[in-house]
Amino acid sequence: MTALFALATSVLWGLADFGGGLLTRRTPALTVVVVSQSIAVVVLGVIVVATGAWHEAGHQLWYAVGAGVVGPVAMLSFYKALALGPMGVVSPLGSLGVAVPVGVGLVLGERPGLLQFAGIGVAVVGIVLAGGPELRGPAVQRQAILLTLTAAFGFGAVMALIAEASTTLTGLFLALFVQRVTNVTVGGAALYASVKRGGRALPEDGGMKVVVASLPALAFVGLADVAANGTYSIAAQTGPVTVAAVLANLYPVVTVLAALLLLRERLRLVQAAGAGLALVGTVLLASG
Repeated sequence: MTALFALATSVLWGLADFGGGLLTRRTPALTVVVVSQSIAVVVLGVIVVATGAWHEAGHQLWYAVGAGVVGPVAMLSFYKALALGPMGVVSPLGSLGVAVPVGVGLVLGERPGLLQFAGIGVAVVGIVLAGGPELRGPAVQRQAILLTLTAAFGFGAVMALIAEASTTLTGLFLALFVQRVTNVTVGGAALYASVKRGGRALPEDGGMKVVVASLPALAFVGLADVAANGTYSIAAQTGPVTVAAVLANLYPVVTVLAALLLLRERLRLVQAAGAGLALVGTVLLASG
């Protein structure tokens, strides 16, 4: 059951990343974040009411608030990076956020094992190989790499924070609800500020009609992300966390396969090698 739920997590996260990247190629990234997360808020709100999860409210929910503040920054950075592409490089590098819990452990006095040290080294090499050819190209490609690394750090921070926000399944529902409400609040404020500065909230071509037509896809992105958090929590509770983490962190493979099969993306050999090494480093970090 652990493997089943963890693999489901990787599929859901991978497809959510792919869908989010496609949506931001036509719709402003902030709008994608706000609308998709708003849909998730409604669904989670119904679940919280139905399960009575609000009874588990406590000081630990501040961790969920923290995750909700960091989350929109990470998602916005990641979606912008995916829009700049290629997905086959961006998504694997985004998975390096697993290094954040390792850093937290070091600060708290933990010492990584041999596999974790190897994972750090392999991941760094992967970043250099995946980003090196792009760094000699147009500036927009350098921006994609920097945005991806920013997103990776944010995703790792969210994982660390949300892990402290609950200890039960119903508590997790409440924590995810609070996180998403904060996501929408922060993302909505950023969207408002962007519009005030002359930015766009709607696509240039089609406007609101495009957003309305994209609602099913936006709902899928928001709900797939929430479902992935849920399946990962179940996987971690029903078996070894190491197994769950390794399998769940294979989600970039799903995004890469979707990009190759549906978008016919072609990666340079050195980029593919770097992306592969980044994935290997992620697995080693999670296995240590």
